[in-house]
Amino acid sequence: MSDLPVTGEVSNSKLAAVFDSQAAAGAARDAVVSRAGLQPAQVKLISPAEPHPNIKLQPEGKGIWRTIVLAHLWFGVGGLVAGALAWAVLMWLGVALIVSSALVSAVAFVFMGAIAGLMLGGLVALRPDQDRYVQATQDAIADRRFSVVVHALSRDEADRAASVLTGLGAEVTRTL
Repeated sequence: MSDLPVTGEVSNSKLAAVFDSQAAAGAARDAVVSRAGLQPAQVKLISPAEPHPNIKLQPEGKGIWRTIVLAHLWFGVGGLVAGALAWAVLMWLGVALIVSSALVSAVAFVFMGAIAGLMLGGLVALRPDQDRYVQATQDAIADRRFSVVVHALSRDEADRAASVLTGLGAEVTRTL
């Protein structure tokens, strides 16, 4: 994402590739490790008989809680600052309603900015970009197909892994 710690997960970029056979999925997993330069722990194979596929899909339980806290903290503070800046600009422009009730308007702008920031932090914490990734793997399990999931540490790693998997003819679904 960015240099700011908005999420608490080590792997923000994830992707899933679906294959018809275990042999093809295993070969793809090995190809991603060797050709894309990822560590074996970053690339998992999920079979239809996998007893706990969600552990392989989302292995960072503590990271998700850190994401919830950090996203709300950063966006809440950012919203608070944005509200204060908006109020300051309106004061500087001399808007009559703001100037006539400076304290009340300042509290309102700061409060509403913080609330908006917290709501945006909640959206980031939900990680809606991961819905397609999880759904693709769950659909593959339901269809008795095999998935290779990649937990990339950077966008570059995700791009390399996606290139390898696409080259192997896989249906690739990725997060942001």
